[in-house]
Amino acid sequence: MSEPHSVPPGGVIPYLTIPSRGGQAAIEFYCAAFGAEAVFRTLAEDGERVMHARLLINGGLVMLSDEFPEYGMEPDVQPRGIILHLQVDDADEWWARALIAGAVPTMPLADMFWGDRYGQLKDPFGHGWSIGAAIKKD
Repeated sequence: MSEPHSVPPGGVIPYLTIPSRGGQAAIEFYCAAFGAEAVFRTLAEDGERVMHARLLINGGLVMLSDEFPEYGMEPDVQPRGIILHLQVDDADEWWARALIAGAVPTMPLADMFWGDRYGQLKDPFGHGWSIGAAIKKD
């Protein structure tokens, strides 16, 4: 992991709150499932919870931390109303890797009318992910 650095302005960066002290496991899952690279990670004073982490996934930045009720975060809040989308080169490869790592399909991977091979998954921490790739023409 690199040294701490500021994040350049621009764009939107998803920030995931991981329930039940699952931050370390979430980082491991995202590395296994989506090929994430942990570019920064710092632990809380308890030495267990992730205070802040930055992951590079498919060229984009995702930030995360464990929940911290002592700072006003609601404990064990499950994520709602968001799906993180990965536009990739080979949807089947990314899909298979995510399933092996423990993701659960919520919408099967299939060829869609708009020209992508697309499906949706839920990670072990309650976050939704979609995977899409242009349908390969033979």
